[in-house]
Amino acid sequence: MAKLNFGGVEEEVVTREEFPLEKAREVLGKETIAVIGYGVQGPGQAMNMRDNGFNVIVGQRPGKTYDKAVADGWVPGKTLFDIETALKKGTIICFLLSDAAQIQLWPTVKKHLKKGKSLYFSHGFGITYSKKTGIKPPKNVDVFLVAPKGSGTSLRRLFVEGKGLNSSFAVYQDASGNAREKCIAMGIGVGSGYLFETDFYREVTSDLTGERGTLMGAIQGIFAAQYEVLRENGHTPSEAFNETVEELTQSLMPLVAENGMDWMYANCSTTAQRGALDWWKPFHDATKPVFKKLYNSVKSQKEAKQSIERNSQPDYREKLEIELAELRDSEMWQAGKTVRSLRPERN
Repeated sequence: MAKLNFGGVEEEVVTREEFPLEKAREVLGKETIAVIGYGVQGPGQAMNMRDNGFNVIVGQRPGKTYDKAVADGWVPGKTLFDIETALKKGTIICFLLSDAAQIQLWPTVKKHLKKGKSLYFSHGFGITYSKKTGIKPPKNVDVFLVAPKGSGTSLRRLFVEGKGLNSSFAVYQDASGNAREKCIAMGIGVGSGYLFETDFYREVTSDLTGERGTLMGAIQGIFAAQYEVLRENGHTPSEAFNETVEELTQSLMPLVAENGMDWMYANCSTTAQRGALDWWKPFHDATKPVFKKLYNSVKSQKEAKQSIERNSQPDYREKLEIELAELRDSEMWQAGKTVRSLRPERN
C-alpha cells in the first residue's frame, strides 16, 4: 500500500500503479462474478468489470430493469440470467440490491453460498445491522466490500472518460486466506481511482451520515432555505435558482473539484472572497450541532431501524413517490428544470 499525506495525517491507500489492472485480472481470472441486482450500483460496476476483461454475469428478475440490462449488452442465457441461476453460476456473488431487497432475498442467496465462494457488498448495512437484517454469512465463504464514493451512474461515466471514482474497501471474513487480494482486485475492476481501507461498521456509519448530510439531505435543506429567503424578498425564480443552485453546481463546484476550496476562493471576486471568509464559520457553528445529532442517530442505529421499517412497508413505493413529487413539484426545482433547458449546447 502507498503512504499518502492528507493534510498532515498519513494514510495508506491502494493505487492503480501498485495494483494494476493486469494483476487484478490475474487474481480473479478463474472467478465468475455474478452481479445480483441491476439498479443503482449494478449497471456501472457490472459494465466496468466487463469492459475491464472480467468474467461477469448479471442476475435480475424480468421487468424494466431486466430490459435495461439487455439494452446494455447483457445476453439472456449467456451473461444475463434469473437470480437463482446467476447465484448458482457465480463464484463471487455481488449483492447489489437495495438494503430492503437484500433482506428479502437473503434466504435465497444464503443457500447458494457454498464453500469457496465469496460474498461482495458495496455497503456495510446488511452485515453491520445483522440483528435487524438477518444477514449472517456462513463461515466458509469470504465476505468483503468495495464502496464507490458516488452513484453507479457517476462510476460508469468517469470510467468511460478514462477516470476513476475513489472507493473504500473492507474485509469482514477471510475464509480462503485470499479475501483481501480478491477485494482489492474487485475495487480495481469496478474502476476505482484509488482505494482506502475501512471496515463494515465505519463504512455504513460514514455513508449514512454523508447521505443525510452534505451529499443529499443538508444540501437540499440549504438550497431550499436560501431560495425561499430570496423569493420572500422579491427576487424572481430565475434569479433565486441561479444564485442558489446553478452557479454552485455549474461554476463553483467544478473549481473546488479541480483544486480545492481555497483555489476556488482565489478565483472569485474579492467581494465574494470576503463574504465567504466572513460567513463560513457562522454556518459551521450553526450546522455542527445538527451534524452531531445526525451522527448520534446513525450510531444509535435509529437511522437503520427507520430505514428498514419504512422501506419494508408494502406501500413504500407509493409513499416515496409522494415525497419525491414534493421536491419535483416545488417552485425551486421547477425553476431548475426550466433553467437546465436553457443551458446552451456545447458544439
